[in-house]
Amino acid sequence: MYFSSDNWAGAHPKVAESLSRHAGGFDAAYGNGTLDKKVAEKFNAIFEREVEVFFVGTGTAANSLSLTLFNRPGGISFCHREAHVMDDECGAPEFFSGGSRLFAVDGTMGRMSADTLDRAIGRFVPTFVHSGRPIAVTMTQATESGTVYSLDDISALSAVAKKYDLPLHMDGARFANALVSLGTTPAEMTWKRGVDILSFGGTKNGCWCAEAVVLFDKSKSEELAFIRKRGAQLFSKSRFIAAQFDAYFRDGLWLETAAHANAMASRLADVFRRSNTMRLAWEPQANEVFPIMKKETMAKALAAGAAFYEWRPPQGFAEPIADDEMMCRLVTSFATTADDVDRFAALIGA
Repeated sequence: MYFSSDNWAGAHPKVAESLSRHAGGFDAAYGNGTLDKKVAEKFNAIFEREVEVFFVGTGTAANSLSLTLFNRPGGISFCHREAHVMDDECGAPEFFSGGSRLFAVDGTMGRMSADTLDRAIGRFVPTFVHSGRPIAVTMTQATESGTVYSLDDISALSAVAKKYDLPLHMDGARFANALVSLGTTPAEMTWKRGVDILSFGGTKNGCWCAEAVVLFDKSKSEELAFIRKRGAQLFSKSRFIAAQFDAYFRDGLWLETAAHANAMASRLADVFRRSNTMRLAWEPQANEVFPIMKKETMAKALAAGAAFYEWRPPQGFAEPIADDEMMCRLVTSFATTADDVDRFAALIGA
């Protein structure tokens, strides 16, 4: 009953098999191998246009290098105040960019609105050297609150970014979960809605260690190549990241694993919907579930071997939480089973 994070899940068997199959032999290094090029072509097909793909090892690296690409002296990137880049990356975006800043934008349930973003950017006059100048906007899809930006939401944020001539970056650590939740295509959720650069995550959805920066403006690829190398993310044996993506994309595995994780989240949410002593804080939209539980129930579940985390209520959550209650976060993955959910339900008496 492991619901702490989709990072806790191992690698999908098909990904593990692909790594093993490509372990022998020889091929060109540093992204120039046959498999690297094959996977790059697959990215082109998935996004319905030519893109530049830069393999990296972590989502933190993908986000940090993406924002570094657009940095200038005094640079400010705008994100939701509870975004992963703001709360969970130890200052890496600022470090890799050499001193840029993140500016926190308000928004309910993990999402910025076009209005709050516009007001935040509008505070800064680009020629006023004392305050710094805007350089980028970054959004998280799906968010840290398990919510998903709709396609119209993405278009609206992009319109604000373009109003100020800023690029829009998408942190897609749970890209596939958001994609299947919206029932759309990768192209429609990114460049067709104005996204300029994407952190494409595979690790949370069945890969071992596979992330990529997908650049839609190919004119900036040479610059990003140098940024990646300087950031120590140019893997010599990059075919092992390619091998993971090769299996991940084959026969739609990545969509299958994401759909399964989302379905298990829905099943888990039903446990709290049916309970008389617990409740959902809000409806899940991807693979994260946020219930409000009795502290006694939470302690009992953790002691019995269930794994999940206490969680801080997000901005905009106004429902009262009693002194004997706690908000929690439970995350499902490709490896979560219906039996896991059912055993957890029995454990907490739901």
